Amino acid sequence: MRIVVALGGNALLRRGEPLTADNQRINVRLAAERLAAVAPGNEMVIAHGNGPQVGLLALQAAAYASVSPYPLDVLGAETEGMIGYMIEQELGNLLPADAPLATVLTQVEVDPNDPAFQHPTKPIGPVYEEAEAEALASEKGWRIARDGDKFRRVVPSPRPRRIFEIRPIQWLLEKNTVVICAGGGGIPTLYNRDGKLQGVEAVIDKDLCSSLLAQQLDADLLIIATDVDAVYQDWGTPDSRLVTKAHPDALQSDAFPAGSMGPKVQSACEFARTTGKPAVIGSLRDIEAMIAGEAGTRISTQFAPGSLEVA
Repeated sequence: MRIVVALGGNALLRRGEPLTADNQRINVRLAAERLAAVAPGNEMVIAHGNGPQVGLLALQAAAYASVSPYPLDVLGAETEGMIGYMIEQELGNLLPADAPLATVLTQVEVDPNDPAFQHPTKPIGPVYEEAEAEALASEKGWRIARDGDKFRRVVPSPRPRRIFEIRPIQWLLEKNTVVICAGGGGIPTLYNRDGKLQGVEAVIDKDLCSSLLAQQLDADLLIIATDVDAVYQDWGTPDSRLVTKAHPDALQSDAFPAGSMGPKVQSACEFARTTGKPAVIGSLRDIEAMIAGEAGTRISTQFAPGSLEVA
């Protein structure tokens, strides 16, 4: 099968964990072990989050007062290279020595009039206590929002419209290459008034971009790997129920948090509707079972319209 796997940011740096290179390396190694189990015999494309990493780079850039901080599109490109390098190395150490891997810096077009620019929702960087977050927001002009029991900086997250490097990605797949691309939702770009492509201060949602990527590559399966084992109705309440199977019409993405599960549900539903192929949301540790249809939340138009099964 041709499989697109979207790794959540927590697969690379766990929530609240110090943002060190060693911690990231350890988590990438664990992720690579799961991916290596299903890569042989399949065509695999790996996308990944970059929220913690791009936020850390933004903090480091701001600490160098002699020059203006680098914009988010440049930091996004940096994280694509950094994370791609680690995934390539750790996965390459587990796959046969002649298995080709490649990281593709991926530019993604967004609409300059996207309303997301007026309503930032995408969390980046580390988590903070409320008082610290408010102080940083006042000092740096950030917008902040609650993320669970903590707070994080939030930035605009416009919808992806076009993936510029889709043809090179396709060519690499045809040569049996494991491709790492669209990291952090890709590098956000747009056409200016002169018709020139330029970067923009934003972070694209990696799940929405992964869905678009899977659609354009005619993937057989989209896997959205996160830090929970499935989608839950009424998450965090006594009535919480695990959704095992659902027709996309049975899931409303606005019923889930905009900064976390909402985009995942929306992305999976869009892929299922557009292609007629299934999407699965679940934990990376269950990836073999998700491919087999035995774990996670499977979303497909092959199920009865409006149907939803819970455990």
